[in-house]
Amino acid sequence: MIPFSVLDLAPIVEGSDAREALARARRLATHADRLDYNRYWLAEHHNIPGIASAATSVMIAHAGQDTEKIRLGAGGIMLPNHAPIMVAEQFGTLDAIYPGRIDLGLGRAPGGDQAVAHALRRTLIGGEDRFPKEVVELQAYLDDTEPGQRVQAVPGAGTKVPLWILGSSTFGAQLAAHLGLPYAFASHFAPGAMKQAISIYRETFQPSEQLKEPYVMLGFNMIAADTDGEAQHLATSLRRTFVNLRRGTPKQMAPPDPGFEDEILPHERTMLDQVLSCSAIGSPETVKESVSKFVSETGADELILATSVFDEKARMRSYEIAADVRESLGPAKAAE
Repeated sequence: MIPFSVLDLAPIVEGSDAREALARARRLATHADRLDYNRYWLAEHHNIPGIASAATSVMIAHAGQDTEKIRLGAGGIMLPNHAPIMVAEQFGTLDAIYPGRIDLGLGRAPGGDQAVAHALRRTLIGGEDRFPKEVVELQAYLDDTEPGQRVQAVPGAGTKVPLWILGSSTFGAQLAAHLGLPYAFASHFAPGAMKQAISIYRETFQPSEQLKEPYVMLGFNMIAADTDGEAQHLATSLRRTFVNLRRGTPKQMAPPDPGFEDEILPHERTMLDQVLSCSAIGSPETVKESVSKFVSETGADELILATSVFDEKARMRSYEIAADVRESLGPAKAAE
């Protein structure tokens, strides 16, 4: 069966706080582990009131405490925000806590707006243009040490924590192919260049020590419930979140509100149709049909599911339904 994974932003919902968001993240990781999901990843975002996963490596350590076998990782670390050696040390430490279960997805965006980039001091030493060199530098810190190497990541050296390149454009596809790394595309919110990026990655892939054949994981929105109507109701929270982001007014996740649809302007409705085009929202039957079509059209090796639902029980139920759908799909290869 095609592997399913979990992408969590540790959402802070209205009436809640960061402490509760962190507790929910830990419970979700445990739930995903019991449902045999392949990975549980957290994403680095900054200055967004409704997201609690800014300190991503800390969150991974916290969320994985009650898990046994699921892979844990970042989807991703925004590398230009950090010194590569510090990332190597953090993920080397995580590998020591959860040996053989850590993934390190790398992106080049700031995880916020330009004000965030300035606060992170990205503009002082470069930024996105340095990304390929910093990926290689980080990879070297995680590799075996060389004789006479003066700077080592401790912990980190020799762990060879698997690296992934994340992307929402063709840039990441080219880099992942050149370095022979697995590629994760953000089709759950930026699907426009998805097919082109996948094609470039697969056609130009160069085998590496980490990966012999191209491997593509695609982001996919999944909101499943017992009926189509219930799932569509739950999805209004996600739709409001995207509209708030595009309006420049990010907020905590709001409860479902069908009346919100009446507030959406025509250009916002067009935006939602585009950014949420890689989604399955509905009953088990609807979800199965949507997932099957998506996998068939893209040839995805793995899906990483983003389930933005206000109610925790409904969110857990959505992942249960998705796990059942996964069992009913055809075979697919797995990869570390």
